[in-house]
Order: sequence, then structure tokens, then C-alpha cells
Amino acid sequence: MHKNLNIYRTNINRKYSIMDNTFYNENNLSGLKKSDFQKTIDGKNTDLYILTNDNGAEIAITNYGGAILAIMMPDKDGKYANVIQGHDTIDNVINSPEPFLSTLIGRYGNRIANGTFKLDGKEYKLTINNGPNSLHGGPTGFHARVWDAEQTSKQSVVLHYLSADGEEGFPGNLDVTVVYTLSNENELIITYNAFTDKKTLVNLTHHAFFNLAGVSDPTPSVENNILTINADFYTPMNEVSITTGEISKVEGTPMDFRTPHVVGSRIDNDFQQLVYGVGYDHCYVLNKEEAGELTFAAKCIEPNSNRSLEVYTTEPGVQLYTANWHSGFEGYHKATYPKRSAICFEAQHFPDTPNKGHFPSAVLNPGDNYYQVTVYKFGVEE
Repeated sequence: MHKNLNIYRTNINRKYSIMDNTFYNENNLSGLKKSDFQKTIDGKNTDLYILTNDNGAEIAITNYGGAILAIMMPDKDGKYANVIQGHDTIDNVINSPEPFLSTLIGRYGNRIANGTFKLDGKEYKLTINNGPNSLHGGPTGFHARVWDAEQTSKQSVVLHYLSADGEEGFPGNLDVTVVYTLSNENELIITYNAFTDKKTLVNLTHHAFFNLAGVSDPTPSVENNILTINADFYTPMNEVSITTGEISKVEGTPMDFRTPHVVGSRIDNDFQQLVYGVGYDHCYVLNKEEAGELTFAAKCIEPNSNRSLEVYTTEPGVQLYTANWHSGFEGYHKATYPKRSAICFEAQHFPDTPNKGHFPSAVLNPGDNYYQVTVYKFGVEE
């Protein structure tokens, strides 16, 4: 269990609104400008928020989709670089060729088969936006919404969004609060809370596209990254990327990262799951002693910079995705993002959970609190 679970719990019994951004520093490491992120969309204002810690690390965020634009972290020589794929203006965020690029995801991360599910015998229909399926809450999901925002300190920003009953087909008014914190241990801590007034589905995550070498033109492949995942099982999928419902052993397959392996060493193997995903795009069933505990999920090392990333989460699964569909589009400060130039660790419940009754439930009832903590801890390997 991660030792600092209690300090991540947050009081959500308040509403947040856009306020003056008093913590913004124009001379930030990311080189991003507040004026490039200020826009009014459907009567709500977007802005840029810069988090800094006592070590000099920095995270840049916009309240459009909760998108993370830059994470400035040092390498083995103390040189800072941006280790997440993002954009450098609000218009580029909105019009990104990858709409989920380093954004919040909701109401339901990952895929729901045929965009349909039942609750208490009633069938609900969602927008289809990924082959025959609904993906990541639909085309106007949480990634495409303007969140209310308040930067409460130099190290934390609070985002709030009220998702209306029926939005993208989901039932219930869902009141969501997400807190981003940059700790003095160089951790990005994301805390999620949500309440509903009607039984609904909730499976929130963040779709951060990491590259520990640093984004550039072109951003290098992550295939040299050394990866460990704390999972004995994963959820295999079919030809349209919907989980089959099986919980399969990683042992004896290219899916096995229980001990460190180079990401690219088996990614092109003639293994049906990798063929379906054009690489890794699979949910791992994390090893946990009890549900909801904050535990180690994964570790990634970039061998040239020696930067490392450890992932901890309260969620039962983590989706490993290796940016198999990136097209080389342009992002932050003219950086380009080719195929397999990022690695994602999307902490979540398993895909298509509402249609797989034996999977851990993603149902949220009125009066209950959806609660999740995911920690991305950056470091340098000795």
C-alpha cells in the first residue's frame, strides 16, 4: 500500500468556480502562456494553471477536459523536459487529432460494447464513437467539457463538473470533483470524487500520454522503455477491442510484465491479442489484497534519460496503451507524436463492465461516493 493514502483524501463539500489565477508565472519552465488558453465556450471560461513544487518541478493544466499540457521533470543530469504529450494553445487542445490526449475521461473510461447497457432492467443507449462501441464517455464526454476550476495553492488545482442526467446517454446528474496535486516527492496525485442522484455508471480515469525521454520533433518511440506491471492476469479482447469477459493469465505470453521487460521486445509478436490491438491496448488485473487499497500498479524506466515513473492506484485495473494509432500530428512547441511515441497507464475498472456481470461493478448509487486516487511518481534511476 502507498504510505500516503490519507493525505490524498479531499473535502469536496464545496463548489468551485473560475477565479483569478494568482499562481501563474509567465516565466514557467513549460513556456506556456496564459493568454493562449483563455477562451469562452458556451459561457464558460478556459484558462491555464501551473503547479510547482519545492523542487522546481512543474505541471501545466487547462480546465478544458482537465487536459495536462506539460509535466516538467529532470533527467539524470538535472535537465528538465516535458514528459507528457499535450498542446500549447486551447484551440489545439479542442481540435486535437487525438481528442483524448492527456485528458480526463468520463463517465466511462474504455469501451462499452455496442454502446448499450442495462440498469435495473432498463436499457440505455450511448453514442457510438469507436467502431461499433462507445469509447471514453463518447465524443462529448468529460474530455470535451469546460470544468470549473480553482487553484487552491501553488501545488493543487481543483476541477468541478456537473454532468447532466442523460448526457451522452448516461442516467443521473453526476457531480464530479477532481483534484490535481504536485507533491514535493515529484508525484502527480489525482483524486476523484463523484455523487449521483440516480443509479448510474462511473468509471473515471486520466488518459495521460507519457514519454519519459521528453517530447520533441519527432518524439521518440517508447519501445525502449523498461516496464513492470503488478498483474498476474489481464482481460483479453476480441477483434473490435471489446473484452471477451475472460480473465487470462499473463504467464507464458507477451503480456507478462511481472518482471521488467523492454516494451518493444515482444510488441510485434504474432500473438492474437497484440494483433488485435496493433500493440498493447489491454486492461491488466492488478494484484491486490483488498479492493480499493492504494497499491503499486506499474513502473516504467526510460534508459537514456534514466527518468522513471511509478504508478499507484486504488482502481482494480490499469489499461496499458502504447499509442498504436498516433499519426505523427503536431503538439506542444512543434513536437510531433508518431506511432508508439507514448505509453499510457489508465487506472480504471475493467472494460465493458456493465455487460460483464462477473467483473467488479462500476455502478454508483445515490448516497454513495465514487472515490479514486491514482499517483504518478516521477524519479531518476541511479
